[in-house]
Amino acid sequence: MADAAEQGAELVEFIAKALVEEEGAVAVSVSDDGRTLELETAADDRGRVIGRQGRVAKAMRALLSRSAGGSRLRLDIVD
Repeated sequence: MADAAEQGAELVEFIAKALVEEEGAVAVSVSDDGRTLELETAADDRGRVIGRQGRVAKAMRALLSRSAGGSRLRLDIVD
């Protein structure tokens, strides 16, 4: 499961860096149980990864769930 979590984290990081202005502030961490990915961005970029009515976040979660092994992963966007 750790490999799936690492691949999912790479996918989320890639997508988030394409959306934000401060790429260096993007960080994705895997929880201790390996089921949750936590995405951190700069405060000004958080709205970009969430999107209007959460559409971008929903799309990222959909891509994550359809990726190899990603169906068991959860994505949280951290304040």
